[in-house]
Amino acid sequence: MTAGPAPSLRAERATGMAFVAPAFVLFAVFIGYPIVHTVVISFQRWDAISAAEWIGLGNYRQMVDDPVFRRALLVTVGLTVVLTALLTVLPLLVAALFAEGWGRLGRLYRTLLFLPAVVSFVVTGALWKLLLEPNLGNLNSLLGKAGLENLRQNWLGDEQWVLYVIVVVAVWQQLGLYVIIFFAGLQGIDPTLYEAARVDGASGWQQLRSVTVPMLRVVTIVVVTLNLLNGIKMFDVIWVMTEGGPVNASHVLGTYMFRVAFASPGLPDFGYGSALSTVILVLCLGAVGLQLRLNRRLVE
Repeated sequence: MTAGPAPSLRAERATGMAFVAPAFVLFAVFIGYPIVHTVVISFQRWDAISAAEWIGLGNYRQMVDDPVFRRALLVTVGLTVVLTALLTVLPLLVAALFAEGWGRLGRLYRTLLFLPAVVSFVVTGALWKLLLEPNLGNLNSLLGKAGLENLRQNWLGDEQWVLYVIVVVAVWQQLGLYVIIFFAGLQGIDPTLYEAARVDGASGWQQLRSVTVPMLRVVTIVVVTLNLLNGIKMFDVIWVMTEGGPVNASHVLGTYMFRVAFASPGLPDFGYGSALSTVILVLCLGAVGLQLRLNRRLVE
């Protein structure tokens, strides 16, 4: 006959559950229930005025024939891939430069790089929208004063430029955060590894490739996952700057969902908006699943 857990162990478990219970209840009420409710609404046709009508997979079938959704999905995937690459490689290189030791100057640069990360996405979008305004914006004014009138553009109103602008703004805001994350990871690398590499005649680039990158695998996975999630959920900056325009060119899944559910010129379509939200949820779960799988491989 197998004996049960010792009384002290049962008491510890009960104490742990007591501490976890409030957070679990808050999560279930304010996060878990809304997610489940959104998924349920995604199978309905509902404008928040008339009674909801169950239509099964009707909203998801509508996505297949919706050109705006297809474009928003393509833009979301494209921006996520590009920003994940840029905001993984660039911060690593910048953090490696800071790790070389610039004294107080290095701390100043790190602070300046991190400042945009503490500014809200809404404020960031508003500031850049003013900066890039075609007639009175600072950028076009500076180009005009420099005699470069031919480079002046309607940066946010041109389909060819708007996505490039969004990439620049996103990198500007988030670069400093990931630099700090990588810099913290670099502090945990044993200096003797670099000393041994230098003794073997390794150049700075070879040390980065053979020592820094392998030793930062866990940190890199975290950074990549954060970038994937931020790319999939991107909304604030784009909505403030372009509201998905021009001609739906900068719509991502988040802005299109908001347009359908809350900013439609006609009646809102909460069913279709909830279906779009569910697609975003599935993509985010995929990114988290990728992180867990990569972490498991590292442990094994």
